[in-house]
Amino acid sequence: MSDPAGGPTADRPTLVYDDDCGFCTWCAEWAVSHGEFEPIGFSALTDTQRERLPPDYEECVHLFADGRVYSCGRATEEVLARSDAVPGELFDFLGQFDDYGRFRETLYRWGADRRDWLGVVLSADSPVSRRE
Repeated sequence: MSDPAGGPTADRPTLVYDDDCGFCTWCAEWAVSHGEFEPIGFSALTDTQRERLPPDYEECVHLFADGRVYSCGRATEEVLARSDAVPGELFDFLGQFDDYGRFRETLYRWGADRRDWLGVVLSADSPVSRRE
């Protein structure tokens, strides 16, 4: 089934990740095992999907959901909130603080800038496939 918004299916959010990064792939596998996501690596993006992403899309993870594109820390937050591992209310609470968005993005960038090191500990081979 094709989603006119650019995702492979209309009923699952699409998780867009760097499939050339072992740590990123591990994170995508975690998301798929803890939530309802359709994973797609950068190398498998269609032109339509790529057009929806920011020009520097290879700098972070993205999520196509609810007709929107979430990127970087915001995408990670959405994945966690939609997973079975973190209560979504946590992010509602954190969102009340003025500095939360900046903190979230700073924390995301810290991890993204260290993904080679993190991949030594947590890594997986691509591609990620959704488990039925």
